[in-house]
Amino acid sequence: MDRKASRLAVRLTALAAVPVLFAAGCSSSDPAPETDDSQPSQEPTPEPVRFAELPDACAMVSGDTVDAVVPEADPASGEELQSSNTTTSAACLWSGLDEYQFRSLTVSLRRFDSDLAVGSGDERATAYLQQMVDEITGDEANREPEAEELPETGDEAVSIAYQVTREADDTEQDYTQQRVVVRSGNVVLTVDYSGAGFEGDDQPGAGDIKEAADRTAQEAVTRLDAAGEEAAAEGDAGGESESGADAEPESQSESGDGAEGVEPERDN
Repeated sequence: MDRKASRLAVRLTALAAVPVLFAAGCSSSDPAPETDDSQPSQEPTPEPVRFAELPDACAMVSGDTVDAVVPEADPASGEELQSSNTTTSAACLWSGLDEYQFRSLTVSLRRFDSDLAVGSGDERATAYLQQMVDEITGDEANREPEAEELPETGDEAVSIAYQVTREADDTEQDYTQQRVVVRSGNVVLTVDYSGAGFEGDDQPGAGDIKEAADRTAQEAVTRLDAAGEEAAAEGDAGGESESGADAEPESQSESGDGAEGVEPERDN
């Protein structure tokens, strides 16, 4: 009996050790994964924008359009308005008096860069478009404002008709006005068009003022987009030129045709 008891004790001891060995085997066969510190974490970067700079605001409207919407404009080329930062804002003004009919046209450009803290350039421009609309519709001095979307104009566009009375030299003058706000990428283009009949002359019709303002805005945003595409193409060409200039010139042939120390000619 003692012999059997001894053999049973050895067997039970061996069986009790199996889970420990299994657990140890699992632990040793599954080491913790190593982290790869060789790849640095990428810092977030602002979203690219369509326009990196602004074109000349006075070049957004053709001479024929100026003649049509602002007769007797002086100067016909427009007056560039001062800007505290020409990289982000620009504006041009045309005004003219044809007998007693007054017309005024202002084209303004506002550009936004992407900013990680406040949003992309397009998002910031969208918010500014709404701000320019609210500036008219929320002003109690502007009578009967009517805002509507202007289709097929930029990425989005709103046209607002309204009436306003201004006082000058102790006399009041009614003006028929139209504001068109257009967003193209990260740039907002605003057209402000105004008309009045002085000395009792007929007041311009709201429909005529709206039609002229909408047509001018559509032309201006087309020119804006063309200027942006031209600037982007020039930037791409400049990058290719710089990469070509940085490349090392081919070595002279072993025949010794080239003079030592003479720089190879490069295309300008």
